[in-house]
Amino acid sequence: MSHIVSQEWLLEHLNEPDIIIVDCRFILGNPVSGLNLYTEDHIPGAFYMDLEKDLSGPIMQHGGRHPLPDLGAFSLLVGRLGIDATVKVIAYDDQGGAMASRLWWMLQLLGHKQTYVLDKGYSAWKAAGLPVTQEVPTAVPRVFSPKVHRHLLASFDEVRDKFELPGTVLVDSREAKRYQGLEESIDRVAGHIPGAKNYFWKEVQGEAGAWKSPEALEKHFQELHTADEIIVYCGSGVTACPNVLALMEAGFTNVKLYSGSWSDWVSYEENPIATGEE
Repeated sequence: MSHIVSQEWLLEHLNEPDIIIVDCRFILGNPVSGLNLYTEDHIPGAFYMDLEKDLSGPIMQHGGRHPLPDLGAFSLLVGRLGIDATVKVIAYDDQGGAMASRLWWMLQLLGHKQTYVLDKGYSAWKAAGLPVTQEVPTAVPRVFSPKVHRHLLASFDEVRDKFELPGTVLVDSREAKRYQGLEESIDRVAGHIPGAKNYFWKEVQGEAGAWKSPEALEKHFQELHTADEIIVYCGSGVTACPNVLALMEAGFTNVKLYSGSWSDWVSYEENPIATGEE
């Protein structure tokens, strides 16, 4: 089954008891913006999850700008929102699916396969005249029992040991100028992990923010078919998630997220850095 659901599908299933909707809107550099937007209006029944408070842990010397939160605490939070193995989770944002894909990936990591991202995002939903509300739903807590799928996650040690090995392909999800080292306004060093291929994450979507079809995505990533393993990263482990989702939509099963990403890689001064095209 696809990891994407259409507006039509969500509208049809909006009031079903086994559907949990999560609003993941967040604007980097303006941490209160997402909650403010949610307070103004959101899809009926949606709960809000904050990228930096809920989907990330505290920043430390290593681990990147958006390190993973404690998975036990995150599992308790998920349960408090009413998520357990019996429900389908639909995540959305207004940032091209980046934040929603982060939640999607985290729930996949914890074994919750029935997690999906809403196609096109919130603005398109609202512009289509579909229902919105200011009402904040009341959660019915459930017991969420995580089953960590460790094969979806690449640690720093794993990336360091594998990035030059034949069969392992690193995918850098940042825009070309950052990948090439021509500019870097966020992290302390510009460039990319040597050998990484550049697939800007926004290229997995087409017009009006709709996700491309599995066939189009398979063509988009066609040179990766010979890889034994694909490790995806970005600046901090957030915008890599749409590429992870798109690769899985295209039928790839050997995909991992380097959650610390570039901001973690450059926190180790001894790590090699490449610039330009590869």
